[in-house]
Amino acid sequence: MNTIKYIQQSLNISEKSISATLDLLAEDCTIPFISRYRKDRTGNLDETQIEQIAKLSKQFEDLVKRKESILKSIEEQQALTPELHQRIQESFDLQELEDLYLPFKKRKKTKADAAKEKGLEPLARIIMSQKAQDIRFTASKYLNDQVSSEEEALQGARDIMAEWINENMYVRKNLRRLFQRKAVITSKAVKAKKEEEEAQKFSQYFEWEESLNRAPSHRLLAMLRAEAEGFVKTNIGIDKEEAIEFIEKAIIKSNNDSAEQISLAIKDSYKRLLEPAISNEALQEAKEKADKKAIEIFSENLSQLLLAPPLGEKRILAIDPGYRSGCKIVCLDEKGDLLHNETIYPHAPQNESGMAMKKIRSMVNAYTIEAISIGNGTASRETEFFIKKIAFDKPLQVFVVSEAGASVYSASKMARDEFPNYDVTVRGAVSIGRRLADPLAELVKIDPKSIGVGQYQHDVDQTQLKNELDTTVMKCVNSVGINLNTASKALLSYVSGIGEKMAENIVNYRAENGAFEDRKQLKKVPRLGEKAFQQAAAFVRIHHAKNPLDNSAVHPEAYGIVEKMAKDLGIKTNELIANKEKIALIRPEQYITGEIGILSIKDILKELEKPGLDPRKAAKVFEFDPKVKSIKDLKTGMILPGIVNNITAFGCFVDLGIKESGLVHISQLKEGFVSDVNEVVKLHQHVQVKVTDVDEARKRVQLSMII
Repeated sequence: MNTIKYIQQSLNISEKSISATLDLLAEDCTIPFISRYRKDRTGNLDETQIEQIAKLSKQFEDLVKRKESILKSIEEQQALTPELHQRIQESFDLQELEDLYLPFKKRKKTKADAAKEKGLEPLARIIMSQKAQDIRFTASKYLNDQVSSEEEALQGARDIMAEWINENMYVRKNLRRLFQRKAVITSKAVKAKKEEEEAQKFSQYFEWEESLNRAPSHRLLAMLRAEAEGFVKTNIGIDKEEAIEFIEKAIIKSNNDSAEQISLAIKDSYKRLLEPAISNEALQEAKEKADKKAIEIFSENLSQLLLAPPLGEKRILAIDPGYRSGCKIVCLDEKGDLLHNETIYPHAPQNESGMAMKKIRSMVNAYTIEAISIGNGTASRETEFFIKKIAFDKPLQVFVVSEAGASVYSASKMARDEFPNYDVTVRGAVSIGRRLADPLAELVKIDPKSIGVGQYQHDVDQTQLKNELDTTVMKCVNSVGINLNTASKALLSYVSGIGEKMAENIVNYRAENGAFEDRKQLKKVPRLGEKAFQQAAAFVRIHHAKNPLDNSAVHPEAYGIVEKMAKDLGIKTNELIANKEKIALIRPEQYITGEIGILSIKDILKELEKPGLDPRKAAKVFEFDPKVKSIKDLKTGMILPGIVNNITAFGCFVDLGIKESGLVHISQLKEGFVSDVNEVVKLHQHVQVKVTDVDEARKRVQLSMII
């Protein structure tokens, strides 16, 4: 089997498309570049399909390496028979390979090893053959200096047989199936810790039992976290009698003394070797599925957050609200640069609202402010009410934005480098303002795990999580495209083909030489060669460039085609852009080349109609219910406006403008069955909810969207 055949086992994709994709990946092409600009070669595969091909290709490579390692190890032990060599070569299942390798694995000395050293392996073989009638008489022949009785000889033989049974591939394979179908996970409280305050959030799992394959990801991860923190003990198991009965049917073929000894060996093998190993495998498999689900949810939430509607290049006054320490104010220009900062004290204990109003009005006028951005943390609602009381000379849009992760950014090296002379409060307020202007550009500066839109993100496989989130950020950045002359190093590092070091070189080049005037100028950046240029050029935009195509998603390799289209129509290139009537006259098939096929030509025409169009929607102002300022104001039956601020496998959390977010369980999202929360709601969606339960003591609010 080769890589392509292996991939085709999992994906319904043609051999030609897989082969072309693997070739492009081998040429160091990025997934965003391949999916956007090599559609004709791949057969129009999307990013997800290309990602799957890349992952399966890596999986196949790892499998081949593992095979080589296993073969080498067995060969060194001089135990590699032609039959075993063939079985290993023909296997492309990792679990099967590990089962084949199990008898040859280096391990600590076992009971079976000790029995073999005493010369009891021949006795074990006789019993296992199930032909001997008088077992005790047979055992008496194996007494020696190390074996003093028949019972001791039989015990040693059973230890050896137990190990053979454990290594039996048929037994292991079918036991796995039993565990996959029938395993139950149970959790019980650790009595010594049961009454601790921290344990109460896991009280649901103090006495819990359910089918392992039906346990939703969030519940399994919660149980495992409770166990990791020492509050519960978990166990994975199936019906012991059923398991032993299956093994006996598979191995015992007689009804004599040998059968009795084998039966004892089976019980020992199951209890001591098989059950611990297979139950651990079952748990690991369930954990991997739970991790995958949790990471998918996190990635989807992160994508929605990064692609949240931007306000655009506006002059913004941003407020990081607070009580005793005051509200930190910053004024930003259209590029997000800091113009001014100040602190006001409109709330208790100072209550300097009159003076604060004057300062805000003065700043709005002095810096020609167009919008106000308020962080949604402590004192957010009070600050919003305070701002809305101010009589400005012109209408101003007031937005409340998520502060999640702003404190992480404000204390980061990146923030210190940009604002070395300002403290964390100023940096945090700047981040709140920039999030309104362009959420994507600002949030890429923060470790995605700190943004707070996942579930159990610290419990899942961290390498897998990082890879998936980095991929998500890259997808979002490249789907939007970035302004080459304003993008930060963090944002540039996610552009196709760029990376962190090259991003730094671009920023340094820009600082030394001024704004980029065209895409070709990228080639002058140190260490940015032809390959990097090919991968990156179409994902960066240069506003007001000499060549209008530099502010579009048209790749420079296709500029000649666009120029020919314009020439054939008797107009200039800039007259073709956004000219729907002229574009409609173009026949795509006339412009196909060896490199650029019909799919790419059609994409070019779509882009020419709306060049550089931001796929994100425009930001909308939202207002919470002014009567609700804390959980004490909530009453069952209230209908309230809210914003979805987190999505999980079991429902979504909705911000009602108070400290506590309310939960809409998946069953309360809409009438009828819902399999995926994301089918009904998206992050930052404005929704109407009904309050169904308020638990002030536990600070929990239950909501419903079935109104």
